[in-house]
Amino acid sequence: MSQLSITLKRVYLPPSPADGTRVLVKRLWPRGLTKDKAAIDHWAKDIAPSPELRKWYGHEPDRWEAFQQRYRKELNGNINEVDALESLCASERVTFVFAAKDEARNSAAVLREYLNKRP
Repeated sequence: MSQLSITLKRVYLPPSPADGTRVLVKRLWPRGLTKDKAAIDHWAKDIAPSPELRKWYGHEPDRWEAFQQRYRKELNGNINEVDALESLCASERVTFVFAAKDEARNSAAVLREYLNKRP
């Protein structure tokens, strides 16, 4: 599969036409944000890390490597959701929208890498 064009963006930043289709890739709705302000086109909550994994990780930098491995394992067991999201990303410009403060170490970054490395 060719490289998918997926952008990452914090949900608290203003939406832009350049975002294309905005996909919220987390299970919980972002705090303090209305649906209008978030401008989400799809909410892919079932592809986000499980509540147990999210709570375990807690955005602790020393758990980042293990978090990536555990999340990829969850994705391997969630093929229907992964296939659906991959199809969307292959057909249009997509931005994965997330709430984490760390723009480099978050589940959206793992998900983008996972999709781009799929055979």
